[in-house]
Amino acid sequence: MSQRTYLMLKPDAVAGGHIGEIVARIERVGLTIERLELGRVTPEQAAENYVEHEGKPFYQGLIDYITSGPVVKMVVSGPCAVAVARKLMGATDPKEAAPGTIRGDFGLVMDANVMHGSDSPASAEREIGIFFPARAGTMGD
Repeated sequence: MSQRTYLMLKPDAVAGGHIGEIVARIERVGLTIERLELGRVTPEQAAENYVEHEGKPFYQGLIDYITSGPVVKMVVSGPCAVAVARKLMGATDPKEAAPGTIRGDFGLVMDANVMHGSDSPASAEREIGIFFPARAGTMGD
């Protein structure tokens, strides 16, 4: 059974010129990219995405970082897409991410760890709704 997930290449991945290699890795593991958009995260989207961290000391840093430059937003699907994508990304802290994972190969520090991926199917659907809102007059974007 196919599952959807939300992935985002963060500003450090885009600035570092890693889009092509990361997208290729996503496709090589058998995931299908349904939607892909290069753009910026608005402060409103960032606040909605990181709402669970509001009030924490690092919250404003998250907002400032994710809105600091272009990102690549993706809807990706495939069997066990959430788990497959998270394994491909590697540990959240790049220092702990295994070589061969995206964060292990391209990440430098926890605060700029190259990529975001939904942590559950429910989070994926919530995040897809934040970053790919349905537009009036379209057929089920």
